Amino acid sequence: MENGGSTQTTRMENGVKSHRERVLTTNTMNPNVKKVEYAVRGPIVQRALQIEKELKAGVSKPFSEVIKANIGDAHAMGQRPITFLRQVMALCMYPELLNDNKFPEDAKNRARRILQSCGGGSIGAYSASQGLECVRTDVARYIERRDGGIASDPDNIYLSTGASDAIVTMLKLLVSGEGSSRTGVMISIPQYPLYSAALADLGAVQIGYFLNEERCWSLDLSELRRALSAARGHCQPRALCIINPGNPTGQVQSRQCIEDVIRFAAEEHLFLMADEVYQDNVYAEGCEFHSFKKVLFEMGPEYSSTVELASFHSTSKCYMGECGFRGGYMEVVNLDPEVKAQLTKLVSVRLCPPVPGQALLDLVVNPPEPGEPSYATFSKERSATLDELALKARLTEQALNAVPGICCNPVQGAMYSFPRITLPPGAIAEAQEKGLAPDMLYCMKLLDETGICLVPGSGFGQRDGTFHFRMTILPPTEKLKVVLAKVKEFHQSFTERYS
Repeated sequence: MENGGSTQTTRMENGVKSHRERVLTTNTMNPNVKKVEYAVRGPIVQRALQIEKELKAGVSKPFSEVIKANIGDAHAMGQRPITFLRQVMALCMYPELLNDNKFPEDAKNRARRILQSCGGGSIGAYSASQGLECVRTDVARYIERRDGGIASDPDNIYLSTGASDAIVTMLKLLVSGEGSSRTGVMISIPQYPLYSAALADLGAVQIGYFLNEERCWSLDLSELRRALSAARGHCQPRALCIINPGNPTGQVQSRQCIEDVIRFAAEEHLFLMADEVYQDNVYAEGCEFHSFKKVLFEMGPEYSSTVELASFHSTSKCYMGECGFRGGYMEVVNLDPEVKAQLTKLVSVRLCPPVPGQALLDLVVNPPEPGEPSYATFSKERSATLDELALKARLTEQALNAVPGICCNPVQGAMYSFPRITLPPGAIAEAQEKGLAPDMLYCMKLLDETGICLVPGSGFGQRDGTFHFRMTILPPTEKLKVVLAKVKEFHQSFTERYS
């Protein structure tokens, strides 16, 4: 029996219950874990799940459903899977279907190739720790095509459980030291909470550099220098993380900006980590995705032979939205060969990434070619998905900017808007009384009154005295219009209530 506290009953001695301390308590557990926070699945989402249960139980609410606009989960928000991807995955999962004439021949050929590379011809077998060789080869060829012919070595490709797993693995390699020699990692503010959570877990020092909201969340070199200089007194800065296109801020970096960042990393002897999982999600006119690797090599051997870079991609975003398969990859450039051996050892501890995710990744980097049976449908579905996202990006920006007290930068890329909200003093005072961030109070009341689940900007980091929320642009267009209308109505009533 357990009493729910820090002790537990073990046995009876002479008719008296004997107690002993639990081995694992909040006092004895890893203290770094207690510092971990992950806003996109934090208290606001727990409340949303509770409200969903209440709705199912028949509790009366002023709304009929919870709309989770808090997370970039495309299929959960209604995005349709790409037919070719699912056809090949079905064939891989149940090879008997290879005899079914309903499937196009190019889908069957992709499935056969993947299955032939799996142990026992089954997607249920382990792969090599670094990933299936045929998939790593296809990833390398994809990178070469994307980057205009710059060489990519399959041996520098590590397949992963989504991009997140590879990012955390690389941070593990980078983090060392104690006290003022602890590793410092530069991350953007606002940032995707994976980074702050992983750094807390690893006991590293987070070095925040602010993006410039007034210039569409651009990255200023002077701010990088300020943040680095301020950190050098209490840690050893060793890495710089960039998210492009940006999450949660939706900006797309210019080529000039990327060159500046690479020069900065070279001058300051920093390891570069480029999170590029939204590389197909670019919507704004005049914006274009430039990979860090491509720019690095086009800057010449002074940089391409010295700057250490790890770049990341995933099957979870872009036009695919296949979050649940947990497919991704990391490419390393200029990694010390002995460190690379340690990296390979580290990933081998987890045996291998999910093989279905590897298979799906192969289809993303090796899609149907012109002339193949599936090409026309694939191309049409891919374009339609990205075109709709571009439409919703513009719709979101325009609708939010039409609300007094909300200011939203253009959603140039990725899947989110991160508007600034003006909150009345009364709301700020109430939040302080309740021990909440003011934008957390705002988002909680929005959820309770409208059923719309957003994430407060405080979960991503923001300049003191400013308040934001992150909202995905993923709901179907008609539902997104409803969400935006409800946000407008709520913001106006919230402002009046607390003014």
